[in-house]
Amino acid sequence: MMKLLIAPLLITGLLMQQGLAQDAKRTISKITGDVYRFQNNFHVSVFTVTGDGVVVTDPINADAAAWLKTEIGKITAQPITHLVYSHSHGDHASGGAAFGAVPAVIAHTNAPDAIDGVKPTVRFNDELSFTQGSKRFELTYLGPGHGTDLIAMVIRPENVGFIVDAASAKRLPYRDFPGANVDHWINQVRKVETLDFEIFAGGHGPLGVKADATNARIYMEELRAKVLAGLTAGKSVEDLTQSVQMADYKDWGSYEQWRALNVQGMARSLKENGAVQ
Repeated sequence: MMKLLIAPLLITGLLMQQGLAQDAKRTISKITGDVYRFQNNFHVSVFTVTGDGVVVTDPINADAAAWLKTEIGKITAQPITHLVYSHSHGDHASGGAAFGAVPAVIAHTNAPDAIDGVKPTVRFNDELSFTQGSKRFELTYLGPGHGTDLIAMVIRPENVGFIVDAASAKRLPYRDFPGANVDHWINQVRKVETLDFEIFAGGHGPLGVKADATNARIYMEELRAKVLAGLTAGKSVEDLTQSVQMADYKDWGSYEQWRALNVQGMARSLKENGAVQ
């Protein structure tokens, strides 16, 4: 009887996976020049046609990467020469093997030995720049915060900054800042602000401009100040969840879903890093 039950369950699981793949909303749009934006549901990566190959970034997942590889082939006959991982978190970095044998796979030194089975061939500590065809790519480590291996990429001459998870344009930070010291996270955004770029292409949310990174930092700093003041005054996290509304940001993406979680995560981080007892 058990064997009879297992087979239908396996078939159901495969059908569910196929359905999710078929239901994925995927689009490719040109950002500017030869830089393109690839969106898979709520995740975004970018790729650049250089004249001497294609530089791709986060694969997102195996189905998304396989679809993207096919679509890139419709845009250009140039091969994929570089895969640049923004960081190793599974929701952005899974499925890289679907791109095939890419000559240069780039990740930060802190990234694991293999990222979903793909081994980086080039690693760096603080900064790395390389030229491919007519394009220059400037990679910068953002320090600890959201993860420990997060990098930013600026593409020239288009001056597009690809910034994943540290900040998004007009969108609240993810849920309750999971696993992160928010003060470190804020410093990651400050690092982004030191970079020279014009167009902000985030790993989530809409396209923006560099000022949107600054606004993301200001949001986190205002949230930090309000939550710290409340905790210092003896208010409970439950009280702050109700009172810290951050109303100036009510038009930002995920405000309704994540505003309360942002408050709770900030309170947790402040307690963990000793800012408040």
